[in-house]
Amino acid sequence: MTSQPTASEGGTRRRRRRRRALLIVASVVALLAVAGLAIRDTSPIGHFRSAESHDAFAAAYDAAMEEMPTPDATLDVRTDFGVVRFYRFDGANPDAAPLVLLPGRASGSPMWADNIPELQQLRTVYTLDLLGEPGASIQDRPIENDAEQAQWLHEAIAELPDREVNLLGVSIGGWTAMNLAIHQPEKVTSVTLLDPAVTFADIAPEAVVRSIPASVAWFPKSWRDDFNSWTAGGAPVDDSPIAAMIESGMQHYALKLPAPARFAESAVADVRMPVLVIMAGKSVMHDSAAAAEFADRTLHDGTVLVYEDASHAINGEYPERIADDVASFLAATGE
Repeated sequence: MTSQPTASEGGTRRRRRRRRALLIVASVVALLAVAGLAIRDTSPIGHFRSAESHDAFAAAYDAAMEEMPTPDATLDVRTDFGVVRFYRFDGANPDAAPLVLLPGRASGSPMWADNIPELQQLRTVYTLDLLGEPGASIQDRPIENDAEQAQWLHEAIAELPDREVNLLGVSIGGWTAMNLAIHQPEKVTSVTLLDPAVTFADIAPEAVVRSIPASVAWFPKSWRDDFNSWTAGGAPVDDSPIAAMIESGMQHYALKLPAPARFAESAVADVRMPVLVIMAGKSVMHDSAAAAEFADRTLHDGTVLVYEDASHAINGEYPERIADDVASFLAATGE
């Protein structure tokens, strides 16, 4: 049943979060749909463009990690497609299935800095850097289709000591979570999706057009800033360590992942686990109302919410409300 919760954040606090939130948007569509326009590169796996590029990004990543709570553990997990970096943050209910957070494109674990303290009050939290994206995960084999996207994530989660996990993904991380639920759901007990890209609605044509300048690494930074600000509802770009990390990844990393395809209605309907969908009412990435309607109509066990005032940068705008809704969802589903 689709519902529309009331906003709980006030003016000043919300503006601060909105500025912070846009940092995680990055070039979602640019890198998702038109990254091939940037440069022809024959390598079949994602990589930094040079040793200097790697060093520049590593410095930016380390600075962005300073925005995070201190992890209780760092895990590098081997899969058939590369090594996946996890960070663990111990939280409440340690015997319950933890939350595993999947970031947006070109964002990495530090994008969850505002969310982790709230979510730790519910469960132990893991973050990971998506394989094939700029971050501390290292791709070493081509990923060629949706099934292989699910395979590496399944293999990574299978190495965690927990019997089951609850996935929570934003943007392309939401697509990645749903893709796993469709292809290899064995260890997944529930899924939460924050304004997921290419999952319940197609990318908006305007977003594709606007993303083209942002997809070219050597174009001016101001062009990417304009795109990122637009996706975050016009919030000004903040020169923070997380923004610098995203900018560095966009500039220095060559993405070699297949463009994600929207799932068939039958595939979505076949997902049996509980799914919480939180759409951003002011997202420019897609028609949020249509996406919410599709999810509400199609999911077997779905709870669909719309945050009417949220942009695509939803996780940084509403960390408390998201944590409250995830708590209610987990309690209602017994997860």
